[in-house]
Amino acid sequence: MTRQSPQWMDPLLVRLGTARVEDFTPLPTPATGGRASAVLVLLGEDPETGPDVLILQRAANLRNHAGQPAFPGGAADPEDADAAATALREANEEVDLDPASVTVLAELPRLWIPVSDFVVTPILGWWHTPHRVHPRQPVEVAHVARLPVAELVDPANRLRVRHPSGWTGPAFSVRGMLVWGFTAGVLATLLEMGGWVRPWPRHRVVDLPPTGADPAPSAGTDPVDEVPNPLR
Repeated sequence: MTRQSPQWMDPLLVRLGTARVEDFTPLPTPATGGRASAVLVLLGEDPETGPDVLILQRAANLRNHAGQPAFPGGAADPEDADAAATALREANEEVDLDPASVTVLAELPRLWIPVSDFVVTPILGWWHTPHRVHPRQPVEVAHVARLPVAELVDPANRLRVRHPSGWTGPAFSVRGMLVWGFTAGVLATLLEMGGWVRPWPRHRVVDLPPTGADPAPSAGTDPVDEVPNPLR
């Protein structure tokens, strides 16, 4: 029988079986209300650089989240069958991802972003058949990259950022991208759940400029436990 995902993902999938909102954020998700949306946390594997995650960078002229790296995703449409359908449709529209190249593995807890009142369902996917992706709508997406997990957990690439509002959360500086906010918070938690995190200097804090995207405290808490990274 063919595995749905590689063996290195097993610890993460086991841990996600008991994942709660509280693992990602101290803010409870409202029982009702909020605009339903979904993002695709797409894990792949490159023969040279190993496991990676697909991240896009939003165009600099957008009204919201301008220039900010993010998972592919967006608001649900009435025609979407479920959160996975939303995430895959949005990824196709944004970066020309073929939905047939992805195996959906898990639906993460719904997370509330108060500043925008979005209720976001992260969808974990395995990119079993990687292919070339690109900004399908350059007015919305400026860049697409596969960020290696080994580089994300490198202590030299980890830091915390402080927003002018006072919110502080985890961030990653990898391949010219500063990943922060909601995306970095989800990534930080998943890396910890997968057992890939390495000790890093939490005292390294960088102030974000006053302009830019709004903070996303719903997924901005740092993981507490540090464990060795089995991918290196």
